[in-house]
Amino acid sequence: MSTVLFESVDHISYIYLNRPDRYNALNKEMLTDLLNVVEQVEQNDDRIVIISGKGKAFCAGGDIGMMADFSDKAYYDNVMDTICSIAMKLYMMPKMVIAAVQGSAAGLGLSLALTADYVVANENAKLGMLFLGVGLAPDGGGHFWLQERLGTHKAKQFTWGMEQVKAEEAKKMNLVDVITEEHALDHAALLGQRLLSMPLTSMVKTKMLYHQHQKETLKYFLNEEKNIQWELCHTKDHDEGVDAFLGKRKPIFVGK
Repeated sequence: MSTVLFESVDHISYIYLNRPDRYNALNKEMLTDLLNVVEQVEQNDDRIVIISGKGKAFCAGGDIGMMADFSDKAYYDNVMDTICSIAMKLYMMPKMVIAAVQGSAAGLGLSLALTADYVVANENAKLGMLFLGVGLAPDGGGHFWLQERLGTHKAKQFTWGMEQVKAEEAKKMNLVDVITEEHALDHAALLGQRLLSMPLTSMVKTKMLYHQHQKETLKYFLNEEKNIQWELCHTKDHDEGVDAFLGKRKPIFVGK
């Protein structure tokens, strides 16, 4: 079974993260599948792209099991380069991108959601940049997206606070654009249909004007996140964070 599904319906491309038993946590295989689907969508004629997750969550972040192999530099580089390519392609996609957040969007999952032009969240959704819990820093462009939406000072504090905020609070913070009582995917599909009835060429021109201007800044953040994460993967706090997560206990960090 593919870890990422794709379908095109009524001029809208739907991308589904498909590891519902793991809350759509992203492992190496899934990241490769996602990049392949994004590249496929990049080339088709659909004007709208909707990203959602199968099951109870949008995406719980990077799979903790994948981190066990990060001691291998070639493996690490391959994973991080794939993440960077996904983030850049979605950001520079000359289409309208919508993230439909149902359940949790955490860590790399939140970074993925924030690549979108519109983040639609069910009222019970929870969003958090929870990398600090395993002694890491945001990646997938997380620093960039948070700075864009929150401003630098609030972005720092949100990252450090390890908060998971519900949709209403997330909208007040500017992490979410639309809250819905219905399933997030259903509302995102309605939004997509409304956008199709608008002058999309004009809208996309505005999007690309902004994004082309910020493209090099995003590249900087992605490259620095890759370097920082490699360093952090070899700290005692990261080892402790992973061990505590697997042992379902509270970590004891030492700042090293």
